[in-house]
Amino acid sequence: MRVVPTAALLALGLTLGACGPVNRGLESVNQPVVSRTDFVFDAPALGLASQSSDDAARLAAWFESLEVGYGDRVSVDESSAYPGTSREVIAAIAARHGLLLSDAAPITSGAIEPGSVRVVVSRTAASVPDCPNWKRNAAPEFASSTMSNFGCAINSNLAAMVANPEDLVRGQIGGGSDARTTAKAIKSYREADPTGKGGLKQEDTKGGNR
Repeated sequence: MRVVPTAALLALGLTLGACGPVNRGLESVNQPVVSRTDFVFDAPALGLASQSSDDAARLAAWFESLEVGYGDRVSVDESSAYPGTSREVIAAIAARHGLLLSDAAPITSGAIEPGSVRVVVSRTAASVPDCPNWKRNAAPEFASSTMSNFGCAINSNLAAMVANPEDLVRGQIGGGSDARTTAKAIKSYREADPTGKGGLKQEDTKGGNR
């Protein structure tokens, strides 16, 4: 009479223990996801032709409110009526925050009025969705799967610490091929004196009061 309910409880426990994604490999299923948000600022092109204009001052205040900085991309989308009239002013304002203008602007919603210019600030953010994830526990199981929270800590730290989240998507192109720069650390290591060159330091093991 007691065997049936015990077996039922055992089956229920195995079912609950198998909840969550099955991952039998060493690569985490919890990977950083990079999202992008585009902020737009429209102004008359002639109004941004001078840094002393009201529109240029509004643009500078807009940059301050967004707290633009490293990792943000600033681009200019101009109508064909006055091409290039405001780009130098916008570039000078962006330079105050240590940023250069991108060559191409992303596609944004809404048409640009003739004679106007659109400044686009593209900002990316990295996060690991569904972390922490405790859907599958760390107890031994027949599926031989890692726990569902595997990789959440290190990947969440990576997403929070990366200066430019776009580097997680495309990375950076390596530059420079100076062999002297590459071998500088090796040269310093080879020319350094060995740590035991001066002999062993003599220590008096007889201490304390007599």
